[in-house]
Amino acid sequence: MSHPEASAPQPRDLPPGQYVPRGWPVLHYGPVPKFRPKDWDFRVFGATASGEQHRWSWEEFDALPRTRAVTDFHCVTKFTIPGNEWEGVPGTAIVELAPPAPDVTHVMVWAEYGYSANIRMSDFLADGTMFATHHDGERLTADHGFPIRIVVPHLYAWKSVKWVRGVEYLVKDRRGFWEERGYHNVADPWSEQRYSYQEEDGEAPPL
Repeated sequence: MSHPEASAPQPRDLPPGQYVPRGWPVLHYGPVPKFRPKDWDFRVFGATASGEQHRWSWEEFDALPRTRAVTDFHCVTKFTIPGNEWEGVPGTAIVELAPPAPDVTHVMVWAEYGYSANIRMSDFLADGTMFATHHDGERLTADHGFPIRIVVPHLYAWKSVKWVRGVEYLVKDRRGFWEERGYHNVADPWSEQRYSYQEEDGEAPPL
């Protein structure tokens, strides 16, 4: 049976269980925050190499060198948006500007209202992972994360946190917002890692 919201024909290289919708659905927890550039900042803290916190104002962050990548976007609710052109500051650049301590293994990405998602450092440094400011040549809209969202295109999109405000370097993994509420700690769409009951030994900290 075809999905009632799906477009036809469907691409052949979708992860298992995914479909391409008409348009780009908007899903998030809580209200859309109001952006106040004078009060906004981006912080990197936790287990930094220097032991100190790094901070950028909006003007400083928006002036950082950006890169582009074209990637698919896979939501755990089973839709995939193919061929997105993202522009933003890559995770590798953040690590260069704010070096982590040698024993850092994960990051916690923090957003407005205390929302969070944990990501392995290998995923944070992967090609295509970035703090996106633009989508398909335009500034992000408020519904899709303006002024910045992290994009981790090879994982389910709850890891691609909207309205990001900071990154915490972790020397030991711990679960983020949805991971504490029953979602998979790793979130690989090609393996359909949707829920925590699917986790294997070594994939996650205790619930």
